[in-house]
Amino acid sequence: MDLRMIGLDSPLFSALQHMLDAADDSDKSVSAPTRTYVRDAKAMAATPADVKEYPNSYAFIIDMPGLKSGDIKVQVEDDNVLVISGERKREEEKEGAKYVKMERRVGKFMRKFVLPENANTDKISAICQDGVLTVTVEKLPPPEPKKPKTIEVKIA
Repeated sequence: MDLRMIGLDSPLFSALQHMLDAADDSDKSVSAPTRTYVRDAKAMAATPADVKEYPNSYAFIIDMPGLKSGDIKVQVEDDNVLVISGERKREEEKEGAKYVKMERRVGKFMRKFVLPENANTDKISAICQDGVLTVTVEKLPPPEPKKPKTIEVKIA
């Protein structure tokens, strides 16, 4: 319903019209992905990583050229999800300079990794050297095998 058609052009009625239109749009997009989901999916797809397994640890390796430690965040969510995220900001333009071509990606990035059961989330280290971030997650020691319990047999 368009309230402007009946001559109600005041700001109050145009705000009401906007609210009614937004309510109609929200009903149509119940199954559509949210903007946050789409943004996170794009950020994850644009952040390639290598994962290596060593005898005592796992290593997650991601290229991070030109980033400072303050631009990178390493977290553990839900006790077993390693999240590596951050933001690569565009360089400030100097007066008189303009981009002729811009191919390097800027913006947010993120990767999530479900850690294996034997990952020790209390022993995680991260180092960024020569533009390569390496996150090392130590493994828990293997459980000791149970020794059989001997029960003494008594004679009655």
